[in-house]
Amino acid sequence: MEAPLEQTEHGLVLKGDGWFVVNVKDVRWREKPGRGRSPNLSGDILFDQLGVGITVLGPGEPMSMYHWESDQEDFLILSGTATLVIEGEERPLKQWDFVHCPPHAAHVIVGGPCVVFGVGSRERHTMLDEGGRRVGKPGESSYVTDPVAAKHGAAHERDTESAEEAYARFPPVEHARYGGWLD
Repeated sequence: MEAPLEQTEHGLVLKGDGWFVVNVKDVRWREKPGRGRSPNLSGDILFDQLGVGITVLGPGEPMSMYHWESDQEDFLILSGTATLVIEGEERPLKQWDFVHCPPHAAHVIVGGPCVVFGVGSRERHTMLDEGGRRVGKPGESSYVTDPVAAKHGAAHERDTESAEEAYARFPPVEHARYGGWLD
């Protein structure tokens, strides 16, 4: 069955289960001040098995805070350059570089600027809370301190499992209409 898509002031939003085809320039985007922009591909639905996304990062913007999780994540640099911090080491990234993060590998990508395609399993490190929101499963992921990631503004000052605590210094995410970031 085809999934319902609803047109909003910020673009198309997925509103139910089923298959769908959508152009990322037509969907609702999220502006994450200090952490780039990304299309809201899953809309108001939670993809249970696989997290997938595109992130557009400006120079020096971290894609996330330095973290590890008990599921695999992979990234492909679609355009531009970036810096990967993985297990406390810096690696330069350029277009078409592929990054594999096995379970428990601490990592973050910092823009140079760049466009990153990311995909990761949700099998072990997330769960649904009482309100139906996807949250971290206790003991299955952590935001960790690291001097190399901190140099890039991408590490919390202390280890925490709380996403709210790790991202507290950033303004709230806002919805937006596509603004030409992929062109």
